[in-house]
Amino acid sequence: MERILFGDNQFFGINHMSEEKARQQAMQFAELPAVMHTLRAAHGAGLDVFMCTTHDRVADIAAAVRAAPGEWPGMKFYPCMPYAHKYANAVTELGYFDAIKKFLPSGGLIDTALRGGKALLKRDVESVATLLIDAEMKPFVGLETPVIFIQNVVTDLILGLGFYEAFAIFADHIRSRYKAEAGFITMNLPLLLSALDQVGIKTPIVCANVNKIGFRMSGGIDAYREATERWPARVIAMSVLASGAIPAAEAIEWVTNEAYVESILFGASSERNIRNTVDLIRRFDKRESLAA
Repeated sequence: MERILFGDNQFFGINHMSEEKARQQAMQFAELPAVMHTLRAAHGAGLDVFMCTTHDRVADIAAAVRAAPGEWPGMKFYPCMPYAHKYANAVTELGYFDAIKKFLPSGGLIDTALRGGKALLKRDVESVATLLIDAEMKPFVGLETPVIFIQNVVTDLILGLGFYEAFAIFADHIRSRYKAEAGFITMNLPLLLSALDQVGIKTPIVCANVNKIGFRMSGGIDAYREATERWPARVIAMSVLASGAIPAAEAIEWVTNEAYVESILFGASSERNIRNTVDLIRRFDKRESLAA
């Protein structure tokens, strides 16, 4: 994986520290040209991976990149699914069964089960899951998607339920259908690495909060170090600034020295902030220095 990845929170008004900043960003990126301008700035700074949710508006971003391939050499998408609010809104508007029908193809097993108002049987989980994955992947047809993630809201729900086989179902489908690797976003890296190992997923790609103050790191920094020592993984560090609680230079110097961190994910709403963050990573990062 690339060392530095660009995220999409700023495009959809998501900020874990400030509701006011989130509101301002939502207004700033209300129109597609503003989004594409910032994404182009990230690409120009050498960031070839856009790690994004399957938000409805991402389909427009994907279409814009697909329509002008010459402007985006080497560009890759790392889709993260599902975008939970999309399904939650559908459930609120339509109810559970009609919401599922909205996102799945009509006919066959699903309609038969839903017409009778029956709960889906356990043996049907794989059929439903793979259909939902394929629906989420439609906007990315024709684009490079070498890694495809499950969002933490689903990853951690599966962990809580103890239905670890679901991770293998996802990984197998991603590999066979899209020739891609599965990735997993979590708020509990130690528990997830143990679960993935139990279903035969070795050296997984896992995205989790990693920062100097242990913000939203379940079990704390030492637990993450111990877990990755026991179950090696390719870890993508997100929230490295702890939503602004740590000065950028201090945060990045620390995270680049965490041996288990393979990639660093960040988002920014201006070209200046993008370049400043990239410059800091390259200044402190021994891997980047060796690559140069």
